[in-house]
Amino acid sequence: MPEKLLEIKNLKQYFNVGKPNMVKAVDGVTFDIYKGETLGLVGESGCGKSTTGRTIIRLYDATDGEVLFKGENVHGKKSKKELKKFNRKMQMIFQDPYASLNPRMTVADIIAEGIDIHGLAKNKQERMQRVYELLETVGLNKEHANRYPHEFSGGQRQRIGIARALAVEPEFIIADEPISALDVSIQAQVVNLLKKLQREKGLTYLFIAHDLSMVKYISDRIGVMYFGKLVELAPADDLYKNPMHPYTKSLLSAIPLPDPETERTRRRIPYDPRVHNYAEGEQLEMREISPGHFVYCSEKEFAQYKEQIKK
Repeated sequence: MPEKLLEIKNLKQYFNVGKPNMVKAVDGVTFDIYKGETLGLVGESGCGKSTTGRTIIRLYDATDGEVLFKGENVHGKKSKKELKKFNRKMQMIFQDPYASLNPRMTVADIIAEGIDIHGLAKNKQERMQRVYELLETVGLNKEHANRYPHEFSGGQRQRIGIARALAVEPEFIIADEPISALDVSIQAQVVNLLKKLQREKGLTYLFIAHDLSMVKYISDRIGVMYFGKLVELAPADDLYKNPMHPYTKSLLSAIPLPDPETERTRRRIPYDPRVHNYAEGEQLEMREISPGHFVYCSEKEFAQYKEQIKK
């Protein structure tokens, strides 16, 4: 059984936008991430997937629930020393490679910021040597070290962001839509780089995205979010071959295929929440319909899904 690196239990992130309005961005989400795997988290814009990632890494304090990293509560009271130690183990690659890099800092200083904070270099020479190694690791070269972010393309900037995340030698990286701002031709390069780094360094990823075809390519398991809820969680192949929740079916039906004939006949499945028709007080929870395949459903729906699998 693989080791659980991260356990998310009933995580909630509510934002008060003025009484009586409360935005339930993340509403009781539970899942585990195992060491060395990539868990993809997908859903349409505004479903809460990025907020989930930011709450896990403690950019937001959780409203309720637990985030356990190697059994230790991330959101528990921590001293500055403990927080510093935790921040080294868990890093984030941000969505926008244009906004996430300080335009007034050189690439060397951007990458070395974490090295400086955690005291990972004995002197300036060792610091620069580490920066050069990181640049080469992400497919850039040492001549780039003294340039500024505006001198690079979007794909190159995202590589700098990846180098910055790797600088402190983390175990777990949250990639928050790291390719959505990039050209399609560059997206594959960045994803292949992430896969290569995972193999070489034994990294664990939470890969957040709305491009389902790319998520399938990089992920071992995929979770689907809808309005702050995790509605389905399954191994990547299983989710694509046997989607169970109507919302997952709707998302998958929207994936364009590189075949004009197929596209002409493709039927888009709209999602209507009323399809569930829940009775008052009906218990909804994540239920395991087959090994490793969970669906957010009622007892009645659970029986229907089980029957579908048999057929």
